[in-house]
Amino acid sequence: MSFWTAIFMIAVVFAVAEVFKARYRSDKGITRDFMGNESFGNNGADQEAQRELDDLRERIKVLERIATDGNSLDASETQRIAAEIEALRDKQVDKGK
Repeated sequence: MSFWTAIFMIAVVFAVAEVFKARYRSDKGITRDFMGNESFGNNGADQEAQRELDDLRERIKVLERIATDGNSLDASETQRIAAEIEALRDKQVDKGK
């Protein structure tokens, strides 16, 4: 391989890399201003994803509250009382028959 062929191949590799880099930035919504600063563009998909993320965080908060409240002493006491009430109701129904 001659020197000039090697220089040409290096130039081709850099050109292909720039094309792939431009395509990637375009897909991700990255823009560049005249000073060379890069910024992410906001589009509707980002806002929808943020809204969905907020909803999921709220659901996780509720699930954490359910999981921790169900294991506390007050919750077990409440469940015990509810079970006793149901048992008394069952006895009352059995006496009525």
